[in-house]
Amino acid sequence: MDMQMLRKKSIQLRFVFLTTSIILICVSLLLLDQYYLNANDSKIKFSIPNMHNAKHEKIATTTPSNSSSNDEGNRRRNIVSSPPLNKEKVKVITRKKMDPCLGKYIYMYHLPSRFNEDLLKKCHTLNSWENMCLYLSNLGLGLEVFEKSHRNWFVTYQFSLEVIFHNIMKHYRCLTNDSSLASAVYVPYYPGFDVGRYLWGGFNVSVRDESPKKLMEWLTQQPEWKKLNGKDHFVVSGRIGFEFRRSSDENEDWGTKFMFLPGASNMSLLLIESCGFYDNEFAIPYPTYFHPKSDDEILDWQKQVREIKRDYLFTFAGAPRPNSTSSIRNELIQQCESSPNCKLAGCNKNQNCGDPVYVTDVLMNSVFCLQPPGDSYTRRSIFDSILAGCIPVFFHPQSAYNQYLWHFPKNTSSYSIFIPEIDVKEKRVKIDMKLLNVSTNEVLAMREKVIKLIPKIIYRYPSSRLKTHEDAFDVAIKGVLGRVEAMTREVTNS
Repeated sequence: MDMQMLRKKSIQLRFVFLTTSIILICVSLLLLDQYYLNANDSKIKFSIPNMHNAKHEKIATTTPSNSSSNDEGNRRRNIVSSPPLNKEKVKVITRKKMDPCLGKYIYMYHLPSRFNEDLLKKCHTLNSWENMCLYLSNLGLGLEVFEKSHRNWFVTYQFSLEVIFHNIMKHYRCLTNDSSLASAVYVPYYPGFDVGRYLWGGFNVSVRDESPKKLMEWLTQQPEWKKLNGKDHFVVSGRIGFEFRRSSDENEDWGTKFMFLPGASNMSLLLIESCGFYDNEFAIPYPTYFHPKSDDEILDWQKQVREIKRDYLFTFAGAPRPNSTSSIRNELIQQCESSPNCKLAGCNKNQNCGDPVYVTDVLMNSVFCLQPPGDSYTRRSIFDSILAGCIPVFFHPQSAYNQYLWHFPKNTSSYSIFIPEIDVKEKRVKIDMKLLNVSTNEVLAMREKVIKLIPKIIYRYPSSRLKTHEDAFDVAIKGVLGRVEAMTREVTNS
């Protein structure tokens, strides 16, 4: 046999030997592993590398033994080495994080059309003096203002809130068709436009009360009502509370008995002015002329009112009350006319007080805006002045301080000036001198507070959604949900 053949045979033998050795080692390891797994008193240690130099804690874990013996080997305690738990960094997944609408769902009734849609179809009958159809166009916002400096401004009727609110609700992000999920129930009835048809013209009380009675008959038959007897329900009105609380059945008495009907007092009533002594009434802002579609539009407007030069110390935009002995408007008009620091925008029939651009420009040109009571304690001009960055001057606490508790700061002096009505009536105060005594620093701080209030007192365009701001609708919904939660808790605990 030559050398080449010997070398080849040697390589083959080495390969066989090596392969056999590897197989034997693998079998031995498998047997050894099986032995340790079956051992009664064995301990398994898992080595986990040190992370961030943290001291290791020993966490004991118990593993059942495969042995049937009764000694300690039946329960084997395995020591697992791990870094200490940093509880601050552990994120717990809750139902609220999984569902951002949890606790915010609202169910909206589909009412018979006589309570809302039919009223709009007959818009020419809603007011005895003018056709309301133009005011209720554009989802209740009115005719659009076509000016570059006033994007998404509309000629909005001051009493159209119930229509605007309804249209925004249709696009509410947590609206649900499943009433079992809902935290609150919205009743899209238009009580203001309903009663408005009958406030003048000698209509008797049975005509005025017909729709509210029919509504309550319908509501109390619904399964959603029976859940909490209506305590989670709410209605929105664009008129004042006094008009839904007629105290008698005399035809000469004003308004309807809507909120005095059986069951109605269980609901929350959101409206532009509360009576002040019913715990289920909540005042929310009048609609202004500005209905933005984005956060940027709000920021742009705030920047504009923050930077504008104001030529007048104060202004009054409103009509006189020549036949009223209780009103201070006539005195305020006289003081304004006699002061070089005041701009008067008389709102008689031949004036431009229905023009959003004119009204806003007047208010933006002044530091302070006088806000005396109108036909009632409140007026839309309060919100027009805030929108213009003009510091409101109030003369009665019921004009704002006791009204808009969800929307205005508790610290009333942070955004407004108060002059007691009696001081004006008895001529104990000069408005211009009173306002001139407010320091520049105080003025700047109050104005900034007013400007920051702007998002909370405007109603966005109904189909839009704001990402970084809460508007008047959002604040109102938050208030309703909080009230319903408190009442539900009270019912549950009783």
